[in-house]
Amino acid sequence: MNYISTRSAELGKRYAFLDILLGGLAKDGGLYMPVRYPHVSNAELLHWRTLSYADLAFEILKKFCDDVPAHDLLALTHRTYRADIYSNTRDTSLAKRITPLKTLGIESGTSLSLLELSNGPTLAFKDIAMQLLGNLFEYALATCHAQQLNILGATSGDTGSSAEYAMRSKRGVRVFMLSPYRKMSAFQTAQMFCLQDPNIFNIAVEGVFDDCQDIVKAVSNDHAFREQYQIGTVNSINWARINAQIVYYFRGYFDATHHNDQRVSFTVPSGNFGNVCAGHIARMMGLPIEKLVVATNENDVLNEFFRTGKYRLRSAAEIHHTTSPSMDISKASNFERFVFDLLDRDSSRVLQLFCAAETKGGFDLSTLDDLTRVREFGFVSSRSTHTDRIATIRDIYRRYQIIIDTHTADGVKVAREYLEPGVPMIVLETAQPIKFSDTIREALDQDPPRPPAFDKLEILPQRFTVLPADANRIKDFMRTQINS
Repeated sequence: MNYISTRSAELGKRYAFLDILLGGLAKDGGLYMPVRYPHVSNAELLHWRTLSYADLAFEILKKFCDDVPAHDLLALTHRTYRADIYSNTRDTSLAKRITPLKTLGIESGTSLSLLELSNGPTLAFKDIAMQLLGNLFEYALATCHAQQLNILGATSGDTGSSAEYAMRSKRGVRVFMLSPYRKMSAFQTAQMFCLQDPNIFNIAVEGVFDDCQDIVKAVSNDHAFREQYQIGTVNSINWARINAQIVYYFRGYFDATHHNDQRVSFTVPSGNFGNVCAGHIARMMGLPIEKLVVATNENDVLNEFFRTGKYRLRSAAEIHHTTSPSMDISKASNFERFVFDLLDRDSSRVLQLFCAAETKGGFDLSTLDDLTRVREFGFVSSRSTHTDRIATIRDIYRRYQIIIDTHTADGVKVAREYLEPGVPMIVLETAQPIKFSDTIREALDQDPPRPPAFDKLEILPQRFTVLPADANRIKDFMRTQINS
């Protein structure tokens, strides 16, 4: 399997999986995509139903990274997807499932379910991909005889802690994680800032998440700095993150159906478009997905696009600080991957559109032909507000005695708008409710359950550095730490 950039596919440059793993953006500023999507046969689907999560991950991943020897890849998936790592499930007997499916009930003539993705070490869905990425990085550094990898990432809440916990023990790896200062929940902040590991550097940026993400892209586009200091990324612009997330769409489908001619829909709380992009790719591979429902919060850039065809970025002043903060994003960095497919992989047009987005604040694909094409890919969308998520948290607890987090509540609210009789609806869980306890208390007048490993987390000593939203200041800080 070879890879191309979304912005220069026509030039014929091809890369292997290990060539792109340790980097992030392509040198032309685009995102890496496989030259083609592998097709999954009905016989493979039948066989995959019987597999453990680790073995299913191996079968799917080997289609995308054939330059990793099969025995090494199998060892990596088995090292990553173990019950002891994903033991924070509501029902510990299901830990070996890694991503167990929880059916809530029958609504509007179909089943409404949650795919539990937050049972890992940081209680967020990002762990599913990030734990694999940490093991892949360590493997690649040893295999390619590279001396070090300096990871620069940006987080609006969960990516940072998932990345840091995945990289803590990895030889030759440093992590520099940018987060918007005082704009995450207390639990999310403490998870990151309490880490005292010498290879972990938390940088609180005086700005919003989009400022952090812009800095990561600016540093990635400084090719001299990137090569000198061996800069990589763990954000979902890294293809391996998307690759790992494809797996749980297949697992969720198998757990929700009994045969392979049944269709299902997935609802995905979406900010950066990485999680739902993995669903798009699973659908392109042949997984019988009826709809991919994009759920946004008040920051509804993606919802506006899927309803009108207009992609309109917001300024920092226009971004709402919400109670589902991981989706407080204006620039969905993985959206370019979908647009690449939407435009029949016309990379020159992709380059034109996303350059226009940077300079003019957006682009317009609202013609009837373009909107029809969007529908052909199965995408629909809606938005949720603070009032909606409070009401949904209360309703799910009243009906099913389950407490869900704020982002998952956005997903459930939107999913209910697209229920179809006979088509199971699976909502991808985002995180455990303890990460957003203030809002849970507002909704239910009680504290959410806290896994024992996280007792007194918020009062632990914290280690972080506050810096302005300036790429040069970030680079200066990184130079100092790398050279020390």
